[in-house]
Amino acid sequence: MESTANIKAENRLNVVLAWHMHQPQYRDLISQEYALPWTYLHAIKDYVDMAAHLEAHPAARAVVNFAPLLLEQIADYARQVDGFLHNGLAIRDPVLAALARATQPSEPEGRLALIKAYVRANEKRQINRFPAYRRLADFAHWVIAHPDVLPYVGDQFIADLVVWFHLVWLGETVRRSDVRVRSLTDKGAEFSLHDRRELLSLIGEILTGLIGRYRRLAEIGQIELSVTPYAHPIGPLLLDFDSAREAMPNVELPLLAKYPDGETRTRWHIREGVATFERYFGFRPIGCWPAEGGVSAGYLRLLAESGFRWAATGEGVLRNSLTKAGGAPQARKEDWLYSPYDVANSGTACFFRDDGMSDRIGFVFADWHADDAAANLMHELARIAETCRDRPDRVVSIILDGENAWEHYPENAYYFLDALYRDLANHPRLRLTTFSEYLATHAPEPLPVMVAGSWVYGTFSTWIGEAGKNRGWDMLGDAKRAFDLVAGSLEPAQREAAEQQLAVCEGSDWFWWFGDHNPAATVADFEHLFRQHLNNLYQLLGREPPEYLTQVFTRGGGEPLHGGTMLPGTAA
Repeated sequence: MESTANIKAENRLNVVLAWHMHQPQYRDLISQEYALPWTYLHAIKDYVDMAAHLEAHPAARAVVNFAPLLLEQIADYARQVDGFLHNGLAIRDPVLAALARATQPSEPEGRLALIKAYVRANEKRQINRFPAYRRLADFAHWVIAHPDVLPYVGDQFIADLVVWFHLVWLGETVRRSDVRVRSLTDKGAEFSLHDRRELLSLIGEILTGLIGRYRRLAEIGQIELSVTPYAHPIGPLLLDFDSAREAMPNVELPLLAKYPDGETRTRWHIREGVATFERYFGFRPIGCWPAEGGVSAGYLRLLAESGFRWAATGEGVLRNSLTKAGGAPQARKEDWLYSPYDVANSGTACFFRDDGMSDRIGFVFADWHADDAAANLMHELARIAETCRDRPDRVVSIILDGENAWEHYPENAYYFLDALYRDLANHPRLRLTTFSEYLATHAPEPLPVMVAGSWVYGTFSTWIGEAGKNRGWDMLGDAKRAFDLVAGSLEPAQREAAEQQLAVCEGSDWFWWFGDHNPAATVADFEHLFRQHLNNLYQLLGREPPEYLTQVFTRGGGEPLHGGTMLPGTAA
């Protein structure tokens, strides 16, 4: 074997790390209140840590993809905190608002809702790590089980629980660098109103500076920023439900034959996604992670028409497509996976995720020692580099969520991410790059046909085909027909509001969670939100909502918001 010291830079294996940052719309577009706190919690924990790790390793490279609804919500939270601290304006998220206000709800229902909300954290990595929070959480669970004691639960207990909840949801890089966090952690209990305002000020600083940190990383060329169409819709399904049959010939589809005027809606999401990205980052993106990696030949053509040079999806899509094109791909991934493809001359290069390596980070390495996990990944990449030593055009795409895995790691994956960037940036046989940088010197291979699908199993089974998912599509179709009937008669501002609300209803997340295999409490949250968003759409259209929107339509959908367990963090 040739010494690694003699490996020329141009012969190194290309590796792309791509992180997808995404949250659905938790804000009620009529009341402007937030039903669930996950956007700001992931912002102060995961998005801030991911930026800090890149800043700490200037030799590293990555692609960071943002969903536009996430960008809008982060900016809105930053305005809320600033408005409260400087102008006395109300914070519209009840979970965050309790950190700011001097008094807590007096009625039992309000106190119980808050207590339930403030134990929604990872048991192993967030609660057990801090004995003071562990004790508070234990008592909170006892109170939840014995709600008759609520009149005797003091405000100081709730204040301490509120502070600790937000402390455990802070990023590890913040915890290690900010003196305010160390001071509050050392104090441990009896937190004052001043303590809570100090913590709120820190949260506001994180939220206010977050998008700018990623913009600066892009400006210096360390990261490539890309985007998902506006409300994270499964574009191929908006275009044609039958695209689901390409990978699942026997799938049962909704009663709705096709989504009304789906191509117009798909183009709207692409156009608005690009416009939102430009507002926050100041330039037009040329790369796209379609929602859930959902692609079809027709969808890729629309992305190409909109100026996207690349998109990405899962390896199952490529496997199915190569099989349809002429036979099953060879056993070695090195022979077919590690190259972008131009699908039917669409003009947009499509990269394909290495599912095995991506899923190791997302689902396997959390219980490993950080150095062992990074070494395992380096070993596998070095093996691929050796196999592809005569193919320097090969590129390995490691793509996963930039937020959901880390709460399952010790210290929010602080040591793992540090080792990952360090080892990848310094490995003599590997070259960290970005998708656009790679395409500047390499052309994609032709792929005559594509079997539509997503990063999950190479199919759309996560979003269509089950009773609850199909019922969701039928309800959405009813709302879209109502929109089509009256949209032309609305004033411009009314139409814009209705169109935004329709877009939120078209997002992928609602359909992800409809299904008996998901945790009942989480299904309840998303089922409730979906019906609320549909109800708001009818209200904005001036139409009476159908009676079925008052009824739960999927098992597990009847639980109240804030009353369940922590999101498992698997959605991409």
